[in-house]
Amino acid sequence: MAERDELTRFGVSMNQELVDQFDKMITEQGYSNRSEAIRDLVRKALIEPNRLQLTEVVAGTIVIVYDHHSVGLPSCLMDIQHSFHHEIVSTMHVHLNDHQCLEILVVRGILKELNQLCQQIQVQKGVFYAELSVTHVDEHETVHSHE
Repeated sequence: MAERDELTRFGVSMNQELVDQFDKMITEQGYSNRSEAIRDLVRKALIEPNRLQLTEVVAGTIVIVYDHHSVGLPSCLMDIQHSFHHEIVSTMHVHLNDHQCLEILVVRGILKELNQLCQQIQVQKGVFYAELSVTHVDEHETVHSHE
C-alpha cells in the first residue's frame, strides 16, 4: 500500500439516535460499512465551493431552472453563456412544463470565474434556481485514455 493510501483509524462519538439514523441512511444508499460512508461525506465537504481556493481549476455543473416565458430571459441567458464560452464544456436543455426549463451547464475553469457565471445567471428575473457544484481538478495528474 502506497504511503498516501495508508488508513488511519479514529473514533467518533455521537448519540445513539443519530447513529441509528446514519446507519439506516447508509444501508438505504448501499454502503456496506460506516467508514466508506464517512469517507464520502468528508470528500464531499472538502470540495464545497466555499472550501476551495478561488484560483483553483475545477470542473462541475451549474443547474438552472427558469421561466422561459420571462421576457428576454432566454436571450439574456444565451448572451451570458456566450461570454463564458471558454468555461462551458457542454449544455443540456430540458422542458419541464409549459413555463419551466431546466438547463445543465457542464463547466471547467477557475472557480472564481465559474462563481461569476453562476451569479450572473442567478440574479436574472425569472431564474428560480441556479447552483454551482464543483470538484477539484488536479492539473498535474496524467490523463488516462479510456480505449
